[in-house]
Amino acid sequence: MKFIHTADIHWGMNPDSDKPWSRERAQAIKDTFVRIITEARERDVDCVFISGDLFHSQPLVRDLKEINYLFSTIPAIHVCIIAGNHDRVRKSSSLLSFSWSPNVTFFLGEELSSVYFEDINTEVFGFSYHSAEITENVLEGVQAPANGRISILMAHGGDAKHLPFDRERLLSTSFSYIALGHIHKPEIFPGNRMAYPGSPEPLDKTEAGRHGMIVGDINYMTGKITSLEFVPLSSTQYISLVVHVTPETTNGELAQRIDEEIKKRGQEHIYRFRIRGMRDPEMEFDLDTLSYRWKISEIVDESEPQYDFSALFAEHPSDMIGFYIQALQKENASPIEKKALYYGINALLHTTDERSQS
Repeated sequence: MKFIHTADIHWGMNPDSDKPWSRERAQAIKDTFVRIITEARERDVDCVFISGDLFHSQPLVRDLKEINYLFSTIPAIHVCIIAGNHDRVRKSSSLLSFSWSPNVTFFLGEELSSVYFEDINTEVFGFSYHSAEITENVLEGVQAPANGRISILMAHGGDAKHLPFDRERLLSTSFSYIALGHIHKPEIFPGNRMAYPGSPEPLDKTEAGRHGMIVGDINYMTGKITSLEFVPLSSTQYISLVVHVTPETTNGELAQRIDEEIKKRGQEHIYRFRIRGMRDPEMEFDLDTLSYRWKISEIVDESEPQYDFSALFAEHPSDMIGFYIQALQKENASPIEKKALYYGINALLHTTDERSQS
């Protein structure tokens, strides 16, 4: 039995809503899901498992129709869906009255239930969220029946507020495969019987790394996984990089280095830069112009001015600058204490400069 396992599509989401490329990212989410459906058809799979958060929020009827059209293009493939915490089933949800294509099974109940597909001797178990949080391990004690069928468990969660469960306990059950959702980073557990596919597209600047889907195969005779692999799909990644500076680094040099890093790694990606190291106290890095050229979600300047505190103290032994250095300069100062020292000295020096000019 061949299958595709996906989750956390978040159809309708607008990532990076304050950035110029937000619409592009929103369309990429839809395009990648279309690609998953295409992959299902081309790979001739038997099932597609969508383990929660197909939608970013409560779907409108037009969203359901768009998605259902895609499912109708693969009529021979069983599509199984559960709702997650984002697209949970509400009393007024359009999900409750929507008529899906005959090949779609949406587990709308909040209690675990199953559906049996005789043509592939496969029983799929699942349930949907009806609230924003599930804080109890409702999967405790669940087991696959010993009925000679391939058994699939679909579940969305894995943290304290969203279906906490014992991973080792789930792995010890007799399910042929456990299709998880909620965690946006892909993870295949030991034994290849349980996995998070991660989100097919990165949805936030913190979601670095590859994104895609899980493709698997289960032996009809033994009900055991024979192959399981993560297949990358997303062409865009969020990439976090650290750029180190020295007191000799100029604003133009830093901009050029960032420019070169982006060209080397790919202009289609979205970047987050952290600037670290010691800089000239008179140097202020102004990199706003780069954000107009490339997809840069954030530039965090964590560099520190390289003051000669001994020389400064010798110049200001009895004024506020000298007292400040004496009070805060420590051999094992914490990062916060260092910042307080640097920022304080910088402010005092500027105040002194302003007074000398008045």
